[in-house]
Amino acid sequence: MQITAQMVKELREKTGIAMMECKKALTECGGDMEKAVDYLRKRGLATAEKKAGRATTEGLIGSYIHSNGKIGVMVEVSCETDFVARNDKFKEFVRDIAMHIAASNVLVVNRDEIDPALIEKEKSIYIEQMKNEKKPENIIEKIVKGKIDKFCSEITLTEQKFIKNPDLTIKDYTSGKIAEIGENIIIQRFTKYTLGESA
Repeated sequence: MQITAQMVKELREKTGIAMMECKKALTECGGDMEKAVDYLRKRGLATAEKKAGRATTEGLIGSYIHSNGKIGVMVEVSCETDFVARNDKFKEFVRDIAMHIAASNVLVVNRDEIDPALIEKEKSIYIEQMKNEKKPENIIEKIVKGKIDKFCSEITLTEQKFIKNPDLTIKDYTSGKIAEIGENIIIQRFTKYTLGESA
């Protein structure tokens, strides 16, 4: 099957991966768009995992102020070299992450940063809800576990759907950028300011 420029463009828009990589993936997958997406995700993840242990001592602190001037975000993203920190693709990535944080309800970068007290509080609320709905005791635990998992994924940056491309999570987007740039990238921390709210 012939791989057209339009197919390559479409795959790039879906994944955020470089054109040449997209063309290669489509060729490998016989032009099947869905298979090519999976192929690139697996490759991106494999590349990201290989680079995960590498030290990230350079990077950028990026910011984004929403157009209404009432929401602002500062985010620290690290990479391996100063050369990449000055690269436009890396700068765009940092800005995208800051913009995503401004537009979403996110509390932590990774799930292991969630305060256990917050999880316990949510758990007790869900248990009360289930009891009020007269759910049987034996299934309450299972339902609550599912609700807690959903709650955690909703407030964790890396697990959220990327606002500019909902086909990707922030983790997928980061893995794709690691594969494209060729260096380990880590979102370290962020601060979100909302006018009138205390930090």
